[in-house]
Amino acid sequence: MNSSIRPKKHLGQHFLADENMAKKIAGCIKVNGEYLLEVGPGTGNLTRHLIDTWKEKLYVIEVDKESVGYLKQHFPQLLGRIIEADILRYDLNEKFGNKPFSIIGNFPYNISSQILFKALEYRNQVNEVVGMFQKEVAKRICSPPGNKDYGILSVLIQAYFDTTYLFDVPPQLFIPPPKVNSGVIKLVRKTNAALNCNEELFTRVVKTGFNQRRKKLSNALSSIIEKRPIKSKYFDLRAEQLAWQDFVELTNTLA
Repeated sequence: MNSSIRPKKHLGQHFLADENMAKKIAGCIKVNGEYLLEVGPGTGNLTRHLIDTWKEKLYVIEVDKESVGYLKQHFPQLLGRIIEADILRYDLNEKFGNKPFSIIGNFPYNISSQILFKALEYRNQVNEVVGMFQKEVAKRICSPPGNKDYGILSVLIQAYFDTTYLFDVPPQLFIPPPKVNSGVIKLVRKTNAALNCNEELFTRVVKTGFNQRRKKLSNALSSIIEKRPIKSKYFDLRAEQLAWQDFVELTNTLA
């Protein structure tokens, strides 16, 4: 790793310094002929293991000016495909139009959940996501119903993607070492990524249900039910007891 670039705390940067782990993560994403977007490449430790396989299909997005300068200098084959921008504010269709793409990255922990919401926004184009997260967040995304880790992100991601927890990454493989363990997960878009319901209402039902997760859904969803004479077998349950398919059914009842 290039020691002249210091990881910046305010950007949540922890540079992966282990070559074998970087190579292992790079090998988890499948080349399907689409584009690949690496989020937060930093000094390119993961990038160098992607570039030969993906060639001109590889794009990177980096908000840190210093890292952008380093990438331009050390990865001349990426010129024209280095996006200097904040992933959360950038319109990805500027680069990819309506074409399919996948996402990979050692995601900054302070925005990792928001990056997944961004992937959800482009769910009709995103084929796969391979990402490094704080282990607790990674487990939550892949968690089944009935588990205390199960929440809004679990339901929304599992509705559109098949999720797999791949492996742990210990803190000592980073510079600086984070105070938490990390985990790498893989999301693969389901063949039919459209839900059989009003998807906007589905998202609202999931978020509202979990915002008061200790209450039964009949109470938690009172703002949506609005005293209408609606019956559902799910009203006596709490949000964490429902799988994403149950939320689809409940959404159709409320619609």
